[in-house]
Amino acid sequence: MVTIPGKSGKKYEFECYYSSTLSIADRSGVYVVLDKRPDGLFILDVGESSTPQYRLQNHDRKNCWERSREGIIVYGIYYTPNQQQQGRMDIEQDIRNFYGNNNLCGDR
Repeated sequence: MVTIPGKSGKKYEFECYYSSTLSIADRSGVYVVLDKRPDGLFILDVGESSTPQYRLQNHDRKNCWERSREGIIVYGIYYTPNQQQQGRMDIEQDIRNFYGNNNLCGDR
């Protein structure tokens, strides 16, 4: 598990260190793409999907992740079974607001 803060002060517990998207269940959630380096984990991207495994496998920002990484790419997931898309988007935006869109791939 890795705790990722949002600007609101809320902390989200992500199941983490999946080196393959195949380990992620295709059920609704917020995902993070992380750069695992010897000195720690660094967030490359955050997003939401009702099918996160499929979304990560077919993501249009993969090139940005590859350009930005210094270590290996790993994935984290915060499953949101009781949230609709707007709820997932709110969590994504909370995290993006904490880290700043300029520091992450993509924007919202």
